[in-house]
Amino acid sequence: MSKETPPPRTATVARETRETRIKVALTLPGDAPPAHAIRTPVPFLSHMLEALARHGAMRLSVDAAGDTEIDDHHTVEDTGLTLGAAIDQALGDRRGIHRFGHFSLAMDETLVDCA
Repeated sequence: MSKETPPPRTATVARETRETRIKVALTLPGDAPPAHAIRTPVPFLSHMLEALARHGAMRLSVDAAGDTEIDDHHTVEDTGLTLGAAIDQALGDRRGIHRFGHFSLAMDETLVDCA
């Protein structure tokens, strides 16, 4: 017997306001090899999104532009809103997702327990 392969869990969401223009495309883990293309005008935001993509084993593309000459707030906030909407869309009916879990990781001199 062969199992039917489910469609990949992907989403593309764009958000444009007076202050920002954001586009996020993602494919959730298990559905594609991890790769990312992150372009934001906020270096720390780019770094954190790259870490999320790498450690979350997801394919993530973010193209963000905003009024950073004023401050980074609008760009960071709207990128988070757009990423959240894309994750929500990609999860679909959430079939097979459990309500809880746990994980432990020893890294360098730190032990992290997450429940």
